[in-house]
Amino acid sequence: MTPELESALRDAGLDPQAVENLVRTALAEDGEVDVTSEPIFSPRDAATGDFAAREEGVVAGLPVAAVVFELLGVAYETKASDGDRVVPGQVLVSVSGPTRAVLRAERTALNLLTHLSGIATAARLWTDAMEGTKARVRDTRKTLPGLRALQKYAVHRGGGVNHRMGLHDAALVKDNHIAAAGSVTKAFEAIRGVYPSLHVQVECDTLAQVEEALAAGARSILLDNMTDAQMTEAVRVVAGRAELEASGGLTLDRARDVAVTGVDYLAVGALTHSARVLDIGLDFT
Repeated sequence: MTPELESALRDAGLDPQAVENLVRTALAEDGEVDVTSEPIFSPRDAATGDFAAREEGVVAGLPVAAVVFELLGVAYETKASDGDRVVPGQVLVSVSGPTRAVLRAERTALNLLTHLSGIATAARLWTDAMEGTKARVRDTRKTLPGLRALQKYAVHRGGGVNHRMGLHDAALVKDNHIAAAGSVTKAFEAIRGVYPSLHVQVECDTLAQVEEALAAGARSILLDNMTDAQMTEAVRVVAGRAELEASGGLTLDRARDVAVTGVDYLAVGALTHSARVLDIGLDFT
């Protein structure tokens, strides 16, 4: 990996070695021999092509695709930036090199690029739907194994906000924690006793739990599966003493209605676990 690409990945908040390891794993899934391309093209055959958007959306993952190209010896010129809104026909990156290498790079690069761009596009749709309110869309831990850092990066490039990266960097007291501990207060205080400065969020199903969480000292509350009226009341009760995040079955058509209740965030697991890909393709020139 070139120092320039390594620097670009670090600037994006990604671990270059982790990205390279992921790409190598993806390339290895294709096996050692391309039984379609190798009989057709000699090692001397060369090709040029453009990866272009085939629909409107937000692009993400260009530095990741670049790792694919560099590992396979394909020259590339990036013509867009992650986070850009793109239109059909817009060239995102041009490539050139041995035909065999370009074709081997094609699908792996597209798998990563279309998936991450789909997530960024989804995040942007939610962000646009809530424009003019203070609310922001936030991701969850509902990510594909091995892809969490990249998927959360894509959410960020689409205008969303990242929640915790794992179980290690913030606490989220959920219904099972509360049931096992005996109450919101007991669960919250147990965490505070061991990690006094850790960010702790408490999931609440009822307004009574919201009041209990506040009394215990919670400054971040997840409103789980509440109606718009209940969320509006929770905002009134909390009165700025804690950040509030709506969660549970949220859909894009409801985004603005939920946002105007006054909550700070909307937690949307579908950003990462259900985002459709953005249609991007490679055409030889």
